[in-house]
Amino acid sequence: MSKDYTFNPGDFVVYPAHGVGQVTERQTTTVAGQNLDLIAVHFTKDKMTMKIPSNQALDKGLRQVATPVMMETVEKVLRKKAKAKRIQWSKRSAEYTMKIGSGDPIALAEVIRELYKDPAIATQTYSERQLYEKAMGRLAPEYAIVHDIPETEAMAKIEGFLAGTDSAE
Repeated sequence: MSKDYTFNPGDFVVYPAHGVGQVTERQTTTVAGQNLDLIAVHFTKDKMTMKIPSNQALDKGLRQVATPVMMETVEKVLRKKAKAKRIQWSKRSAEYTMKIGSGDPIALAEVIRELYKDPAIATQTYSERQLYEKAMGRLAPEYAIVHDIPETEAMAKIEGFLAGTDSAE
């Protein structure tokens, strides 16, 4: 993403702490005698609108939705075999939480891949399931927007990559 990207009304964007949102408006307001350009982003899933100063948007992590090429990389990550980690759950959990908080689609895919358990074979612990669902909840909407498909279909495709039942194109 270029540093001079202007977030325009109608653009879908990603904010690391909330996932995918849509820019609803740009407005200028005066705060303490200073004009402040704000970007209003609506997050449908959270039913909230956040206003972010445009000069801080990139520093706060606001970014464009991933490109189709980036999503191809995400699909490759999802298709790889999960790595066996022999570190304590508390350390892995902290690592996964940090990756989820980054909002990076590749990091989200890594978390999803590492925490995925085939429901027919194994069960997840409560904390594994919570982190898995949080990561999936951040990646699936972005995947859906990039591929112009419903979010439920995006989740099914992602789980298909994990289970090895997808059709590699």
